[in-house]
Amino acid sequence: MLSQGLEHAISSGNWTVKRFRMERKGVTQVVSRLSFIAALGHMTRISSQFEKTRKVSGPRALQPSQWGMLCPCDTPEGEACGLTKNLALMTHVTTDEEEGPLINLCTTLGVEDLSMLTGDEINSTKAYMVIFNGLMLGVHRRPNWFANTLRLLRRCGKIGEFVSIFTNPKQRCVYVASDGGRVCRPLVIADQGISRVKEHHMKELKDGFRTFDDFLREGLVEYLDVNEENNTLIALYESEATSRTTHIEIEPFTILGVCAGLIPFPHHNQSPRNTYQCAMGKQAMGNIAYNQLCRMDTLLYLLVYPQRPLLTTRSIELVKYDKLGAGQNATVAVMSYSGYDIEDAIVMNKSSLDRGFGRCIVMKKASAPIKKYANRTSDRIVAPRLIADKEGCLRVPDRAQILDYDGIGGVGEIIRPGDIYINKESPINTRDTVPNPMAIPDSAYKPTPMTYKGPPGECAIVDKVLLTSNDEQQFMIKVLFRHTRRPEIGDKFSSRHGQKGVCGTIVQQEDFPFSERGICPDLIMNPHGFPSRMTIGKMIELLGGKAGVLSGKFHYGSAFGEPSGHADTVEAISATLVKHGFSYCGKDFLYSGITGNPLQSYIFMGPIYYQKLKHMVLDKMHARASGPRMVLTRQPTEGRSREGGLRLGEMERDCLIAHGSSMLLLERLMISSDQFVVQVCTKCGLLGHHNHKLRMSFCSTCRNGENIATMKLPYACKLLFQELQSMNIVPKLDLAEA
Repeated sequence: MLSQGLEHAISSGNWTVKRFRMERKGVTQVVSRLSFIAALGHMTRISSQFEKTRKVSGPRALQPSQWGMLCPCDTPEGEACGLTKNLALMTHVTTDEEEGPLINLCTTLGVEDLSMLTGDEINSTKAYMVIFNGLMLGVHRRPNWFANTLRLLRRCGKIGEFVSIFTNPKQRCVYVASDGGRVCRPLVIADQGISRVKEHHMKELKDGFRTFDDFLREGLVEYLDVNEENNTLIALYESEATSRTTHIEIEPFTILGVCAGLIPFPHHNQSPRNTYQCAMGKQAMGNIAYNQLCRMDTLLYLLVYPQRPLLTTRSIELVKYDKLGAGQNATVAVMSYSGYDIEDAIVMNKSSLDRGFGRCIVMKKASAPIKKYANRTSDRIVAPRLIADKEGCLRVPDRAQILDYDGIGGVGEIIRPGDIYINKESPINTRDTVPNPMAIPDSAYKPTPMTYKGPPGECAIVDKVLLTSNDEQQFMIKVLFRHTRRPEIGDKFSSRHGQKGVCGTIVQQEDFPFSERGICPDLIMNPHGFPSRMTIGKMIELLGGKAGVLSGKFHYGSAFGEPSGHADTVEAISATLVKHGFSYCGKDFLYSGITGNPLQSYIFMGPIYYQKLKHMVLDKMHARASGPRMVLTRQPTEGRSREGGLRLGEMERDCLIAHGSSMLLLERLMISSDQFVVQVCTKCGLLGHHNHKLRMSFCSTCRNGENIATMKLPYACKLLFQELQSMNIVPKLDLAEA
């Protein structure tokens, strides 16, 4: 019972303890494996237990104490905005440490026990209360000496490196904390503004003689939590340090988290754009792990030719995003072309798509358990039954063409919607006892095949078949389908600056503009995307990427990196471009592909890292003429997965009433939905019925068929009348001549 309860709680994430009225959802979550960065970002996520529905700005605001601990950019849009946060790059979450030795140490360092003191001594202005993990240990008369001694012991490695010592003069307290769940981050220690980390230390680190732990052990770097940060004066760079500075930041870009670290030059963008990119970077297709081709995930998106970005950042190298990228470097021309690029739409080059730009693989898993029933019978998998064709020859049915002799789809076979991939049969009788379950005749089984449901007209390939068992020791068959897709109109793309757009049209390369060197862009982006968005970082990325291609090296664009050399300046990039014979501002002289004449203006053109997002038009497209209906109301079903109808809601109905188009309204609300013919008695006003044998209509209440009128009604209306009658409320229809 215990293990089942725990298993259920962990798998569903709902922890309910009725005895303590505890109902918490989302305590455990399945890690999102959509892309490598989505998994990494999910592991640094912090969910606050605050109600999402309340529209309060306080908990959602970016607090000053979050500096360096939580990422200022990475938060979802919408109702969870500011409540779901993410850890910054160098944040560490503490775990519990043993309390006994620390309490003994505090006593040794002169903390006086409360039971030995009078009220006057405790409340005197010179004595500070020492509070350890919320416990009152006692009083100390030299609080600064006590705090400095504990810090010294921590820097020497005599006590844990995550113990925090914080003096609060207002409350006259010294807080010592060693409990778990505090966020802390490393800082370089400075003595009177001079950093303890010297050149030779960094050289040893680069040569591999020294690790980060050595820096901690030797007291060059220490971890501070939010409370202890209040007792420090931190300088951003060593050059800005004064004699009162106690610590120096390791590097300013570490205030950003994993997802925001992918953005090049984020400090040149408007801040909401960085937030949008943090959300979209998790939806980008690419690699998810090195074992991605050995996995059996329910849904897996892979890019066929992923590349590492030309313009990289230090964070990208730290989290190894350049090893498992999720995008491709596209040559982008910023110009308006064809009118199909309005509202952020992208014009794409057909030849680029033919070469594999934006091509992706969608892997979907389907599984079928082989059930065992109470009467010891079970499902079985059989080879496809042969049928006779017109000439009398036996052959396999069309739907079962891909099956092997064991009744399971063959690996590498092309499968179309409606094809059978597991030829399963189930026993008709699963209740009554059977003397010998192994000797049941074929006639006692009914076919229950597993058929492939995919987008109509698209073929997939059987990628893998796995025979395994589940938790209940049932035999399971898992089949993985592989579908390769090339970009089409309506697929969503985005750069790393929150500039998302769909593919507006695909144009032949012959009609695309080209430069003097014969370079043709892969994408054309509308220039109207820049002025209101203010994503200057994207422009610098184009310049940096262009300079990187020409000079053959990766340029850097880390956040706030220009002073420390972690980001190339625009001046340096422009100098590289000029050196290689290009314009300093990244503009090129282009010829029209249609007329062959030079274009009227210079065009801003160069490589930008573009991501293909998981939202594809093939998964969203939906239309219906006629199709399935609900059993109870006889109205069309709802939703794309059930081939549902397109609902004309209350507001659309109001528009049609305002237009006065009554017949259209009647058609949409009744004829196209659930029209039904009823017989109504004009005398008593109740519903009757039609007898097809006698070809007459009768009223059940009046017991005759004299005053019967036929009319059309929505089936839901007839259902309402009958349900009201079942509750002894009798609705009567008062008919007039039409």
